[in-house]
Amino acid sequence: MGKGKPQVTVAAPHDPQDVGYTLPIILAVAVHLAIIVFSLINWPSSTPEPDSSSIVQATFVSTETFTDQAQQVTEQQAAMNSSTEPVPEPEVSEPDVAEPDNQEAEQQAAAEAEAEAQAQALEEAQAAAEAEAQRRAEEAERLAQEQAAQAQAREAAAEAEAQAAAEAEAQAAAEAEAQAAAEAEAEAAAEAAAEAAAEAEAEAQREREAEEQRAREEAEREAAAAAEAAMQRQLEGEAEAAANAQQAQQAANSFINIVRRAVEQAWLIPPGASDSLSATLQIRLGPSGELLATSIATSSGDSAFDRSAMQAVEHAAPFGELRDLPAEQQRNLRQFNLRFTPGDVR
Repeated sequence: MGKGKPQVTVAAPHDPQDVGYTLPIILAVAVHLAIIVFSLINWPSSTPEPDSSSIVQATFVSTETFTDQAQQVTEQQAAMNSSTEPVPEPEVSEPDVAEPDNQEAEQQAAAEAEAEAQAQALEEAQAAAEAEAQRRAEEAERLAQEQAAQAQAREAAAEAEAQAAAEAEAQAAAEAEAQAAAEAEAEAAAEAAAEAAAEAEAEAQREREAEEQRAREEAEREAAAAAEAAMQRQLEGEAEAAANAQQAQQAANSFINIVRRAVEQAWLIPPGASDSLSATLQIRLGPSGELLATSIATSSGDSAFDRSAMQAVEHAAPFGELRDLPAEQQRNLRQFNLRFTPGDVR
């Protein structure tokens, strides 16, 4: 088999998350390589030693990273655990004395085929590990991008929220300032209106008081004028009443004198009548002066004397002069008394 010496290279995982997948693969490969190595060792036999160039040499090329140290510790522990297990010894067939070259060639071919299969498996495992690592890296990158986008979104939301809060606070401050200004303006307007109303009320009160004062003065003037007029009328009335009373008294006296003279002319005093006799008659006249009734108010004690006085009144009636007097005086003079004495009639 002229294939040269294959080199098996195990690449170290670059993602810490890949350790869990890569380590079992590496341990399995190491176990298989150990079996191959043990199978190629020259055990003591009568067969001649094969050429050292026919032994398959497996070289591990390691590129240690910051995760390889932990992986090496894990591999060493696994190797120690595996070393305790008995390694199956390769079957040693009885040397064929007749054909020693063919047996060695078959063993070498089998070893090379096993090494090639192991290398192929290792490459496939490495490719799978790299694909898984690539997938995990891409997944990690995607998650990182999502987290960055989410962080950026949260930051933008926080900034927007802070800006909205600042704008709301500024708006609230502006509204509060505007409200305070409006309230101050309204308060000033209310105070001005109250002052104006108070001034108007005071002016109205002054006008009312002035009007009341003018009304009182006018009422006082009118009352004084009325009192003066009433007094004047009273004085004039009293004077007129006095004049009327005087005139009425004069008219009454005149009418009484007329009646007395007429009765004296018609009275026939009885002979032998004493001058000390006196009789008073009550005379009642009608509207035209006619005699309605005559009665003795005070008798003289002499019936003949009393009867003569009554006959004198009856002969002197009617008294028509009563119609010449005013109506008020007529009512007052339609009933009166006459006193008869032998000396005169009163």
